[in-house]
Amino acid sequence: MYADVMKVMEVLPHRYPFLLIDRIIELDLENQRIVALKNVTYNEPFFIGHFPGNPVMPGVLVIEAMAQAGAYMMLKKAGIEDGTVLFASIEEAKFRKPIIPGDQIIFEVEGINLKKSMGKIKGVAKVDGQVVCEAILMAAVRKS
Repeated sequence: MYADVMKVMEVLPHRYPFLLIDRIIELDLENQRIVALKNVTYNEPFFIGHFPGNPVMPGVLVIEAMAQAGAYMMLKKAGIEDGTVLFASIEEAKFRKPIIPGDQIIFEVEGINLKKSMGKIKGVAKVDGQVVCEAILMAAVRKS
Protein backbone atom coordinates (compact mmCIF):
# COMPACT_ATOMS: atom_id res chain seq x y z
CA MET A 1 0.00 0.00 0.00
CA TYR A 2 1.23 3.45 -0.85
CA ALA A 3 -1.20 5.71 1.04
CA ASP A 4 -4.21 5.11 3.28
CA VAL A 5 -7.14 7.53 3.43
CA MET A 6 -5.44 9.71 6.07
CA LYS A 7 -2.43 10.20 3.76
CA VAL A 8 -4.78 10.86 0.82
CA MET A 9 -6.42 13.68 2.82
CA GLU A 10 -3.00 15.25 3.38
CA VAL A 11 -2.82 15.84 -0.39
CA LEU A 12 -6.42 16.16 -1.62
CA PRO A 13 -8.72 18.88 -0.23
CA HIS A 14 -11.83 16.65 -0.55
CA ARG A 15 -13.66 15.49 2.57
CA TYR A 16 -16.75 13.43 3.40
CA PRO A 17 -19.06 12.98 1.62
CA PHE A 18 -17.03 13.90 -1.45
CA LEU A 19 -13.72 12.14 -0.85
CA LEU A 20 -14.15 9.13 -3.15
CA ILE A 21 -10.72 7.47 -2.86
CA ASP A 22 -10.09 5.11 0.06
CA ARG A 23 -6.51 4.15 -0.68
CA ILE A 24 -3.65 4.66 -3.12
CA ILE A 25 -2.23 1.24 -3.95
CA GLU A 26 0.53 2.31 -6.29
CA LEU A 27 2.14 5.59 -7.35
CA ASP A 28 4.81 5.77 -10.03
CA LEU A 29 5.60 9.42 -10.77
CA GLU A 30 8.34 8.57 -13.25
CA ASN A 31 5.93 6.62 -15.46
CA GLN A 32 2.99 8.89 -14.55
CA ARG A 33 0.79 6.09 -13.21
CA ILE A 34 -1.39 5.70 -10.13
CA VAL A 35 -3.66 2.91 -8.90
CA ALA A 36 -6.32 3.71 -6.29
CA LEU A 37 -9.32 1.98 -4.80
CA LYS A 38 -12.79 2.80 -3.58
CA ASN A 39 -14.86 0.41 -1.48
CA VAL A 40 -18.49 1.03 -2.35
CA THR A 41 -20.84 0.46 0.60
CA TYR A 42 -24.59 0.65 0.95
CA ASN A 43 -24.02 3.56 3.37
CA GLU A 44 -22.90 5.95 0.58
CA PRO A 45 -25.11 9.07 0.79
CA PHE A 46 -25.92 9.06 -2.94
CA PHE A 47 -27.68 5.67 -2.72
CA ILE A 48 -30.60 7.29 -0.86
CA GLY A 49 -31.87 8.76 -4.11
CA HIS A 50 -29.94 6.89 -6.82
CA PHE A 51 -32.02 4.73 -6.98
CA PRO A 52 -34.35 3.72 -4.11
CA GLY A 53 -34.59 -0.07 -4.11
CA ASN A 54 -31.98 -0.36 -6.88
CA PRO A 55 -28.77 1.36 -5.70
CA VAL A 56 -26.37 2.31 -8.51
CA MET A 57 -23.32 4.56 -8.08
CA PRO A 58 -23.79 7.64 -10.29
CA GLY A 59 -21.45 7.58 -13.29
CA VAL A 60 -20.42 11.17 -12.68
CA LEU A 61 -19.10 10.12 -9.24
CA VAL A 62 -17.11 7.29 -10.81
CA ILE A 63 -15.50 9.90 -13.08
CA GLU A 64 -14.94 12.15 -10.05
CA ALA A 65 -13.22 9.35 -8.12
CA MET A 66 -11.03 8.66 -11.15
CA ALA A 67 -10.21 12.37 -11.30
CA GLN A 68 -9.33 12.40 -7.59
CA ALA A 69 -6.80 9.62 -8.19
CA GLY A 70 -5.37 11.62 -11.08
CA ALA A 71 -5.35 14.79 -8.97
CA TYR A 72 -3.33 13.03 -6.27
CA MET A 73 -0.75 12.03 -8.87
CA MET A 74 -0.69 15.49 -10.46
CA LEU A 75 -0.20 17.26 -7.13
CA LYS A 76 2.56 14.85 -6.10
CA LYS A 77 4.26 15.23 -9.48
CA ALA A 78 4.07 19.03 -9.25
CA GLY A 79 5.39 18.93 -5.68
CA ILE A 80 2.27 20.71 -4.41
CA GLU A 81 0.57 19.28 -1.35
CA ASP A 82 -1.83 22.15 -0.66
CA GLY A 83 -3.40 22.57 -4.05
CA THR A 84 -6.59 21.95 -5.93
CA VAL A 85 -7.03 20.24 -9.27
CA LEU A 86 -9.99 21.45 -11.34
CA PHE A 87 -11.65 19.74 -14.33
CA ALA A 88 -10.99 21.34 -17.70
CA SER A 89 -12.56 18.66 -19.91
CA ILE A 90 -13.92 15.13 -20.00
CA GLU A 91 -13.56 13.15 -23.22
CA GLU A 92 -14.49 9.69 -24.40
CA ALA A 93 -16.31 8.75 -21.18
CA LYS A 94 -17.82 5.29 -21.38
CA PHE A 95 -19.85 3.49 -18.75
CA ARG A 96 -19.89 -0.25 -19.27
CA LYS A 97 -21.51 -1.75 -16.16
CA PRO A 98 -23.35 -0.43 -13.09
CA ILE A 99 -21.46 -0.20 -9.80
CA ILE A 100 -23.44 -1.37 -6.79
CA PRO A 101 -22.93 -1.67 -3.02
CA GLY A 102 -20.28 -4.24 -2.17
CA ASP A 103 -18.17 -3.51 -5.25
CA GLN A 104 -14.55 -2.50 -4.93
CA ILE A 105 -13.45 -0.16 -7.71
CA ILE A 106 -9.82 -0.16 -8.82
CA PHE A 107 -8.82 3.01 -10.65
CA GLU A 108 -5.83 2.80 -13.00
CA VAL A 109 -4.84 6.26 -14.14
CA GLU A 110 -2.00 7.22 -16.48
CA GLY A 111 -0.68 10.63 -17.40
CA ILE A 112 -0.94 11.35 -21.10
CA ASN A 113 0.53 14.83 -21.00
CA LEU A 114 1.31 16.15 -17.54
CA LYS A 115 2.79 19.59 -17.03
CA LYS A 116 3.27 21.52 -13.81
CA SER A 117 -0.02 23.44 -14.01
CA MET A 118 -2.14 21.36 -16.42
CA GLY A 119 -2.47 17.76 -17.40
CA LYS A 120 -4.33 15.15 -19.37
CA ILE A 121 -4.91 11.71 -17.92
CA LYS A 122 -6.53 8.49 -19.05
CA GLY A 123 -8.44 6.56 -16.43
CA VAL A 124 -9.96 3.12 -16.28
CA ALA A 125 -12.20 1.88 -13.47
CA LYS A 126 -12.48 -1.86 -12.88
CA VAL A 127 -14.62 -4.07 -10.67
CA ASP A 128 -13.57 -7.71 -10.36
CA GLY A 129 -11.12 -7.19 -13.22
CA GLN A 130 -13.82 -5.95 -15.62
CA VAL A 131 -13.75 -2.43 -17.03
CA VAL A 132 -16.79 -0.54 -15.77
CA CYS A 133 -15.82 2.99 -16.81
CA GLU A 134 -13.12 4.79 -18.76
CA ALA A 135 -12.43 8.39 -19.69
CA ILE A 136 -9.81 10.91 -20.70
CA LEU A 137 -9.72 13.93 -18.39
CA MET A 138 -7.94 17.27 -18.54
CA ALA A 139 -7.40 19.28 -15.39
CA ALA A 140 -5.65 22.39 -14.12
CA VAL A 141 -3.53 22.44 -10.96
CA ARG A 142 -3.94 25.42 -8.66
CA LYS A 143 -1.86 26.11 -5.58
CA SER A 144 -4.08 27.03 -2.59
